[in-house]
Amino acid sequence: MPASWMPDRDELLHIRKVEGAWRVGLRAGISVLVPQMFLLWIGRPELAPYASFGAFASLYGRQLAYFTRLQMQVSAGITLTMAVVTGVLVGLVPDAPWLQIGMAAVIAATGQVFARAHRYHPPGPLFMIFAYGAISSMPHVLADISRGLVTSLASATFAVLVGVSGLSLKPGGIRREWAETGLLLLDFVHDWKPAWLALAVVPSGTIAHLSGIGHPYWAMVAAIAPLTAPHVTTQVTRGAHRAVGTLLGLLPAWALLSLHLPPEAAVLVVAVLQVVTEMVVGANYAAAMLFITPMALLMGELGARHEVGPLLFDRGAETVIGCLVAFVLAVFGHTLRQRRLRRRNLSIS
Repeated sequence: MPASWMPDRDELLHIRKVEGAWRVGLRAGISVLVPQMFLLWIGRPELAPYASFGAFASLYGRQLAYFTRLQMQVSAGITLTMAVVTGVLVGLVPDAPWLQIGMAAVIAATGQVFARAHRYHPPGPLFMIFAYGAISSMPHVLADISRGLVTSLASATFAVLVGVSGLSLKPGGIRREWAETGLLLLDFVHDWKPAWLALAVVPSGTIAHLSGIGHPYWAMVAAIAPLTAPHVTTQVTRGAHRAVGTLLGLLPAWALLSLHLPPEAAVLVVAVLQVVTEMVVGANYAAAMLFITPMALLMGELGARHEVGPLLFDRGAETVIGCLVAFVLAVFGHTLRQRRLRRRNLSIS
């Protein structure tokens, strides 16, 4: 008899049908493409990482009604900008890996509280950790605080506008949409999930750092991603999908990075990969990782060039570390819940 936390083969290989995914992908692609091209046009490619994470606001509220999506994306844009600015502040402190890991744990916990209160979809603090981790791993000067704030916020604002652009085609526009949806109310819930996500960040980041791998925040992101799922079987499935999909995605990543594309071409490829990712991610997470992996690595190359081989190794190794930490915590947490439930049943009987 399989363990209660173990997903079956059908769940691991299942491909869902997602209606309207092309619209979501198109919005996300435009939200990434336009700010990046604008920065290249004005000769400021070093601001690309800030713009990339602001554009992630477009990923929230995929299938929600316009005004609900607007509220969620505005909220997400603010939290992503805060994560970017926090990353800059931590990045001002030279050679401070423990500060980076500790602050990541704080962001994981507070981000989960905020994401749950605003009922974010996708749920959890994954993109906040990604934004913070990437930015905090870069060296900064004081002027980067304002640069990161303005660039990320401007990019998020553009993403929000793209997200509600279809209102102009809807009869009644904003007035009718407001009447149908109203204000999105906060819904604070007291549970252990924030502490659990913070706990995932610390060992994953610590193991990656102590092993000498170059991008410890990738391990932290990989640990957070599965644990944002609601149930243990879904968490284990998502962890397996992320690990396998990332390792397979290193091949197309190697092919693209080896081309040493000029910035304009790299931005176009990133935008196309973003479109495809959003079309696929709802169907099968492992398949989406085939596109997310090269996209994330190309996005990183927009800010600074790295040697391809070590970069690919870091991505693969840290993803495996993070997914293993997530697996241990998911199964351990499930075991604790089962024991508590059995004790409660025994006390009642």
